[in-house]
Amino acid sequence: MARKQSSRKSKPSVMDRIAAPVVWARVWVVRVVLIVVVIVCGTVLAHRWYAPPDTLYMKQEVFRLGEIRHQWVPLNDVAPVMARSLVAAEDANFCLHWGFDMNAIRDALEDGSGRGASTLSQQVVKNVYLWHGRSWTRKALEAALTPVVELFWSKRRIIEVYLNVAEFDEGIFGIDAAARHYFDVAPDALTDVQAARLAAILPNPKDRSAAQPSDSTRNRAAGIMDGAATIRRDGRAACFED
Repeated sequence: MARKQSSRKSKPSVMDRIAAPVVWARVWVVRVVLIVVVIVCGTVLAHRWYAPPDTLYMKQEVFRLGEIRHQWVPLNDVAPVMARSLVAAEDANFCLHWGFDMNAIRDALEDGSGRGASTLSQQVVKNVYLWHGRSWTRKALEAALTPVVELFWSKRRIIEVYLNVAEFDEGIFGIDAAARHYFDVAPDALTDVQAARLAAILPNPKDRSAAQPSDSTRNRAAGIMDGAATIRRDGRAACFED
């Protein structure tokens, strides 16, 4: 006669009991990562059309100063020369890269310095989504988010957001507040010289003045004017110009 199969279930082994929580933990880690990715991508995508909220740095300055001057303005309401001046000053190859300027990074590594390697796209990510300061964590997040911004936003949108969140003086944020603060004009009335001077103070706006520029700021602005005209002639402004 055939032996009856035992109806009793075999007990899980020690390895099975150890593996079960590990598998469970892995599943939930994957789920959490996917949720974070969806939230981040959804937020960045939404900011393709909607203005981002005040940045962390703006909020810190409001806490420190009591108030700041900031008014969002569409890029269509900004003199076109301002966008060209910004690109000439901060990222001349803006239209040619996908978020990282590999030539600039290579040159910076050879010089032993990080200056000049950060693109406008990276700066937008830092200003809008992250925090100021030097840390490997921030740089890693910046590197991860920059391609997402490049994927979902147009180059023109990156310029628009940058000009609306950049600090131009203590408590002065965005091109609208900057144009009125320094020159008492609306941003669409900025001249070539005024735009170049605003772009020239961006590396260190609290120690430089666009209205009363030092000799070094004046010289830098003159170079930016030439650069803005050059990138317009050679097509390097095409990706963000109407």
